[in-house]
Amino acid sequence: MVRSAARLFALAATLVAAAMSQASAQEDMRAVMGFGPFFRSGPAASPIPRERVSFMGNYAPGTIVISTSERRLYLVEPGGSALRYGIGVGRDGFRWAGVHRITAKKEWPSWTPPAQMLRRRPDLPRHMAGGEDNPLGARAMYLGSTLYRIHGSNEPETIGQAVSSGCFRMTNEDVVDLYDRVRVGATVIVRN
Repeated sequence: MVRSAARLFALAATLVAAAMSQASAQEDMRAVMGFGPFFRSGPAASPIPRERVSFMGNYAPGTIVISTSERRLYLVEPGGSALRYGIGVGRDGFRWAGVHRITAKKEWPSWTPPAQMLRRRPDLPRHMAGGEDNPLGARAMYLGSTLYRIHGSNEPETIGQAVSSGCFRMTNEDVVDLYDRVRVGATVIVRN
C-alpha cells in the first residue's frame, strides 16, 4: 500500500513538473513575440481608445499610415479625417519604415516563426494553429513580401509600447474593426 502511494505520488510529481515545463515554454514563446508572460484571452479594451481625428495629407481613403514614434495607426477616410488606433510597435533594433500593400488577410491566423526568430530562439514551436492562445490574435493583415503583419493581441496593456519583433499589434477588438474596414491591396505607409 505504501509503495502504491509512493508510485502515485511520483507520477503526480512528474505530471506537475511536465505541466510547469510546458507552461514555462509557452511563457517564453509569448515573451519573444512581445506579449509578456501572461497572454490573456477574450475581448479587452485598448488603453488607447480608437477615435476619429482630423488627418491632413495627400493619401487616398483606405490608406493605412503607421507612425511608430506616435505608436498610432491611422486609417485614412474621405474628407480629411482618419480613424486612429493605438498600436504596439517593434522594440529597439526591430523598428522599420517603408511602403507596402496588404497582400492577405486572415481570421484567427496560424503562426510559423520566421527563420530569423528561430535562430534567436530555437526553442520556439515550428508552427502554432490559430486560436486564442496564438500570438497573432484574432486577425492578421500581411504586409507585402515582408515578415511583418498588423495583427491582434490579447494583452491590451502593451498597446502603446515598443516590445514586438517588428509587427504592429492592436487589441483584438481594434484589429477586428480595422480588418473589416480595409481591403487586400490597401497601401500601408510606415514611418518612424
